[in-house]
Amino acid sequence: MSTDFRRLVFTDLDGSLLDHHSYSFAAAAPLLAELEAAGIPVIPVSSKTRAEIAELRARLDNRHPFIVENGAAVFIPDRYFDAAPDGTFLRDGYWVKELSGPRQQWLDVLSTLRPRFAGEFDNFHRAGPPGIVAMTGLSEQAATLANQREYSEPVQWLGDEAGKLAFIRALNAEGACALQGGRFLSVSGDCDKGRALTWLRQVYQQAWGVPRVVDIAIGDSGNDVAMLAAAGTALLIRSPVHPYPELGRVEGVMHSVHCGPEGWAEGVEQWLRKTGAE
Repeated sequence: MSTDFRRLVFTDLDGSLLDHHSYSFAAAAPLLAELEAAGIPVIPVSSKTRAEIAELRARLDNRHPFIVENGAAVFIPDRYFDAAPDGTFLRDGYWVKELSGPRQQWLDVLSTLRPRFAGEFDNFHRAGPPGIVAMTGLSEQAATLANQREYSEPVQWLGDEAGKLAFIRALNAEGACALQGGRFLSVSGDCDKGRALTWLRQVYQQAWGVPRVVDIAIGDSGNDVAMLAAAGTALLIRSPVHPYPELGRVEGVMHSVHCGPEGWAEGVEQWLRKTGAE
């Protein structure tokens, strides 16, 4: 293997590495083991919380950094690198890089806007685990993990499209940003998966001491667009329920034929061949 570059894999979870319906990653498991053996880190990048990703990383046997809540923070296991990256602090066994303000800040904004948009939205904190179960179909245990948010707040919009646009403008006026996911608006600070990816890629490059890092970002929906735009290669995973997300780039873009983890393995194998790693 050439020594002038190293590889990184940044991946969305639901609908990409995880099957849209079953949440299984079985079809990608052999390739995940190959990547680990080859020293190619797989970095989860998700709208999920730290608690949710920690549970999944245990099942994946993944010990690498991860990006939570649509790029709101990066968590790097303590001592993963020789030194703590600049701009991080130690908490609960992780070096943490925060790119958004805390959840309470956005809850306060939503509280301010609730009278103006009465009955037009609901959110995880107000609904609690039972309400999240009703919104998502998650188990109560999974809903509890999903509600352990630190930097953002998922909002279910119940009104019409015109009201939603007015709501987003009102959020922006209060210093909040809203990112549309599959079913929810994620309300947080001015952050996204792409900026978190760019920061972490630079950390790896400095730690590895290589001239460049060759990376791939993998996703299937609109909240993945920023990281798909930021990586050297973008792999768009075919979804059984919606079209490929639209990107503002044409170079370095791949589309999987298969859905979920089958498409994930298909695309990553092609990328490895293109970048010279068999």
